[in-house]
Amino acid sequence: MSDAMTPEQRLAEQGLTVPDAVQPVAAYIPAVRTGSLVYTAGQVPKRGDSYLYTGKVGAEVSVDQAVECARQCALNALAALKGEVGELSRVQRVVKVVVFVASAPDFTGQPAVANGASELLGDAFGEAGRHARSAVGVAVLPLDVPVEVELIAEVA
Repeated sequence: MSDAMTPEQRLAEQGLTVPDAVQPVAAYIPAVRTGSLVYTAGQVPKRGDSYLYTGKVGAEVSVDQAVECARQCALNALAALKGEVGELSRVQRVVKVVVFVASAPDFTGQPAVANGASELLGDAFGEAGRHARSAVGVAVLPLDVPVEVELIAEVA
């Protein structure tokens, strides 16, 4: 992977494309910039017109399915970020990622699920994609999705 490649080109090498930003389903906007930081709204695992899975991780949703959801959420967060700054090559650093995992009561593998998002960001941005992170188990997420991801990025 060449440093001269854009984040989109790095993702394309893996057969991934940054989608159009998911349109909000409530009273918020996908991303907000203040100074050199961009905060994304929580992004759910929507691909096209549908959600990848619904339910709780450790019950109706497997860990592998949840990791796939986290990756899609991260792609959707990149779409929101790109919508705010124009091109992902302006990202200097992914600063913080928060991954919410709708979990069955005995499920404790939230960090493994969150790795889906973290690894995708590392693949897209290399060293600049390494970030601080929280992986949080919650009782339920909007629309019964199993994973939601938000991020903060520093941009030029």
